[in-house]
Amino acid sequence: MPTLPWVTPNPARPDTQAFVMASRFEVRSLKDVPRFFRKSLAAWRQVRQAPGALGASLVARPLRRTFLTLSAWESREALYTYARTEPHKSVMTGLRDTMRTSTFTFWEVPADALPIDWAEAERRLAEQDRADAEGRGTASGAR
Repeated sequence: MPTLPWVTPNPARPDTQAFVMASRFEVRSLKDVPRFFRKSLAAWRQVRQAPGALGASLVARPLRRTFLTLSAWESREALYTYARTEPHKSVMTGLRDTMRTSTFTFWEVPADALPIDWAEAERRLAEQDRADAEGRGTASGAR
């Protein structure tokens, strides 16, 4: 499945910082993949109209049971408002039982550095996985 390319719902103001979030979700089984993908499309449509959204992209790796999101926001508050708003709120709550693991990482960049490169996002997600594993006192990173 191809990457849903970076979209820019709202232009960034020059000389500002963007709040970036990358996430990785792994579902428990291949039978959960179609449901996760269908539900994630509702959240994808929502982000394209969300106030404060500066950009977003989605990668689906169905055979690995993995989905990655990458988004940039005017502020942390704009991201959290989106996450608490329907349909995103119900989508995430409704998919909780299908999740094997999830990883989230956040950072800031100058708005003129958008769009974020997927290689950078995946590097940061891997760093977050290592930090989470160390925090649990395990090397495996299993959750």
